Amino acid sequence: MDGAVSGVANISLADRPGNLSGPHKPASSPGPSRPGPPIGGLAARRMKAGVPKLNPNDVPGGLHLPPVGAGPQGAGLGVGRPIMEDEPHRRPSQDNFSTPFSNFSKIVDASGALHFGGKAILHAQGVNFSNGASFSINMSQLQLEDELGKGAYGTVRKVLHKPTNVAMAMKEIRLELDDSKLNAILMELDILHRAVAPEIVEFYGAFFIESCVYYCMEYMDAGSLDKLQAAGVPEDVLGRITGAMVRGLKFLKDELQIIHRDVKPTNVLVSRRGGIKLCDFGVSGQLEKSLAKTNIGCQSYMAPERIKGESQNNIGTYTVSSDVWSLGLSMIEMAIGRYPYPPETYANVFAQLTAIVHGDPPELPEHYSDDSRDFVARCLHKVPELRATYAELLDHPFLRADRKRSVDIAKWVEEALEHRDRKMAEERQAKMLQDTVSAPAQV
Repeated sequence: MDGAVSGVANISLADRPGNLSGPHKPASSPGPSRPGPPIGGLAARRMKAGVPKLNPNDVPGGLHLPPVGAGPQGAGLGVGRPIMEDEPHRRPSQDNFSTPFSNFSKIVDASGALHFGGKAILHAQGVNFSNGASFSINMSQLQLEDELGKGAYGTVRKVLHKPTNVAMAMKEIRLELDDSKLNAILMELDILHRAVAPEIVEFYGAFFIESCVYYCMEYMDAGSLDKLQAAGVPEDVLGRITGAMVRGLKFLKDELQIIHRDVKPTNVLVSRRGGIKLCDFGVSGQLEKSLAKTNIGCQSYMAPERIKGESQNNIGTYTVSSDVWSLGLSMIEMAIGRYPYPPETYANVFAQLTAIVHGDPPELPEHYSDDSRDFVARCLHKVPELRATYAELLDHPFLRADRKRSVDIAKWVEEALEHRDRKMAEERQAKMLQDTVSAPAQV
């Protein structure tokens, strides 16, 4: 990263001038000494506005690539990637589209706008929701910077919103003829634009050009927790992180009737200023009689009842308490700096799932307090009905104590980043030494 990009990376949203072209300003991360403030202001207004929910069933006929011409050439991008001026544009082949996706004219109009069954319109200049809310953002306003990561549903990279000088994380999802990917796009857009809470990553807007959907979110400059936990997480920091996660999950359940379904350290983002926020809602599900109908998410963090339900082809096994199990497992991973189940299960998925279903639940190390160990035990009860609810967890002595103490999360983040960089440097040096020793001698 050159000097200019490095400088941008260290400036928080709150330090940058200007407002985004959308219905709200970027919120600064919560301070290090106390949990985030109660929801109000923008959140209350957006809730009052009756923001519509997107539903995959509202999209008739599936997806199809729109005609060439409404694309991103003016912004310097082709079908989801940069193109050079002398590179001829290639029209995507129309031969691969199957019957369920043939009627694309119902959702993609002649201008290339994507219509979500009257609930939202996604186009090259932003997204308009049916309740009147609009988020105006487009590719020409963005300066592409570093790639931050790749996942099952797309690529995330850092971008700079040039009109406001605000750093953002932009997720790019190439549309494919796959119902699960379409459902994930709809679900994440729905949750991101409705979920206004201190513990949920901010949504800045979305747009659609040619074969890709892009949406822009708050850039959390310290990355995800799984990249910060290698040295372990002390109990006071663990309490603050856990409190933020529980409040975020409770908000999703109570206000939006949503189960996250993929709770793990990778999906918790942290800022250098101490903000802690949930992200990645592509596999989240609507609550229906307290059950989510599908079992998706990361197998390593699945609750025992989910694993048994999948093995028996029982799709009605996911409840809110399954997310509580994933929360408890994530807490132990953060505390010890690695996945809690024995190392021999790492390379063998069957052994890993067998250990979760038939083995004893893992525990926090003994040097953690009785309250913290009891908190985790209440998350990891093998019988889902006996696990604590979010309300019970928030009222647990472990989190009550967190609300009374000052915790410098920003300082811990700085130390965790230094530890990570030091370990990476040591690994590079060790590899260089190994390559030197193993290199053939020069004659």
